[in-house]
Amino acid sequence: MTNKTSFVERVPQPPENSIAWIPQPTQDGSFTFFSPEFGETFHSRQGARAEAFLKFAAATDLVARSHQPCLRLLDVCYGLGYNTAAALETIWAANPNCQIELHGLELDATVPQAAIALLESWSPKVQEALKAIAQDHHYQTPQLQAKLWIGDARQTIQQLAGFEADAIFFDPFSPRCCPQLWTVEFLRQVSKRLSPDGKLATYSRAAAVRSALLEVGLKIGTIPIGGDALNNLISDRPSSHEWSQGTVASFNGDRLCPLSQLEQEHLQTRASVPYRDANLSDAAEVILARHQQEQEQCQKESTSSWRRRWGIR
Repeated sequence: MTNKTSFVERVPQPPENSIAWIPQPTQDGSFTFFSPEFGETFHSRQGARAEAFLKFAAATDLVARSHQPCLRLLDVCYGLGYNTAAALETIWAANPNCQIELHGLELDATVPQAAIALLESWSPKVQEALKAIAQDHHYQTPQLQAKLWIGDARQTIQQLAGFEADAIFFDPFSPRCCPQLWTVEFLRQVSKRLSPDGKLATYSRAAAVRSALLEVGLKIGTIPIGGDALNNLISDRPSSHEWSQGTVASFNGDRLCPLSQLEQEHLQTRASVPYRDANLSDAAEVILARHQQEQEQCQKESTSSWRRRWGIR
């Protein structure tokens, strides 16, 4: 049995120039960072590595897509690079010859640089790619062409005109902490980089996010929870707030897990009022204030009423 002291001793140390990024353990043995700016960790405490595989690589059907000769990926909010790492591992395990074009968008270059200390659980081939991406912001081999764009994603995404991704990993901090990347206007820019049969995956199941995805012309599905939580959904009475692990979106709607009745009704509440940023330049505080005002004026059912009806704590 692993005691607390030995577990803490396994925490990798970041490089000296990135000492502000202190690794935080998660329940699957992998590590993440906590962002003082946004007040959140970069990944779920239940497992940073597991989240990357389940909510992004698996949700976008990368095993099936890997049999294409070439795959295009867009990693929005690249962060520690785990979603990219999980994608590369998944694709190359299924088809070692698949060629990949990857674009990552990241605000803070020090995050992937500090994450170099956390890459030992990935294969040597993936470690090499992520180290180069973090240090040089680009990497090129016969199998992988990668570029990391540093800056506000609302601006850097403009550099990708004409690019169409087979899979988009959409992984900003939560809407309340980083509303500027969950607006209808930014998601419209992101959707323009999705191929006609591609998929976008995000950990968020927020009604405001889902309604924004619908507004920009995408069809949506849920990332269901397994085990007891799934049984609770089937019985139409979830026992806690955990009723979905995220959202998948596409233009054609193929192979999407349908929203439950609970989730469909969630989209009819005030929680579904989306965030807006017409010029893709407003500060978070401005976007949040506008959103609150729109919610107060909205005539839809209150979210608290919906929660009571479904017995959600």
